[in-house]
Amino acid sequence: MGLFDRIMRVIRANLNSLVSGAEDPEKILEQAVMDMQEELIQLRQAVAQAIATQKRTERQCSQAQTTADEWYRRAQLALQKGDEALAREALTRRKSYQDTAEAMRSQIEQQSTIVTQLRQNMMKLESKISEAKTKKDLYIARARSAKASQQINDMMGRVGTGSAIAAFERMEEKVLQLEAQSEAVAELGTDDLEKRIAALGEADEVEAELAALRNQMTGSASTAQLPSSPAPTSEADQELEKLRQQIREP
Repeated sequence: MGLFDRIMRVIRANLNSLVSGAEDPEKILEQAVMDMQEELIQLRQAVAQAIATQKRTERQCSQAQTTADEWYRRAQLALQKGDEALAREALTRRKSYQDTAEAMRSQIEQQSTIVTQLRQNMMKLESKISEAKTKKDLYIARARSAKASQQINDMMGRVGTGSAIAAFERMEEKVLQLEAQSEAVAELGTDDLEKRIAALGEADEVEAELAALRNQMTGSASTAQLPSSPAPTSEADQELEKLRQQIREP
């Protein structure tokens, strides 16, 4: 392959890629329907012109036939008057107009066939245009949907790989961490409150036992006879001091 052919192939490939990228389905469909509408207008004009030509030929044929009939009547009149030469001339003129009328009848048949064909083509084109309009709206809607879907996919791709989603995930993790800390603090506060309430209950029990012990000791002191010596024994003092130390120890 020559260098020139390779260069031309590269140029054609780039041009095709450029054209394909520049094609907008919506604009192309709209333009295609407009082109078909223009063709329909031209075809209607052609049909109208063919019909007008056929009507004119029909009038000319009718006029030629009328003239031929008139020359035939004149030939009859000349023959009645005994002028055969004039009758012969009249018949010659009649034949000329008669031939013209016959030729025009043949032309009218051809024109009628052309008009019929043009009308059929026009009806087919109208049907195609109507179908194209329906499909155009459908294809435009599909093209817009596909374009929107592609834009969304591109956006999601950019978001998935960008820093915004990473920042969002970091903030989400931070919020979860703050919530966990808040729950831990709440649990700790609840435990401390429960301990304080339990301590109050234990203190009430101790006070109740102390009061009962006092009552018991008071009753015992009132009924028992105490010895004459008021001083307590050293063993009792030592036991009491030991008890105090045990209570003060943590």
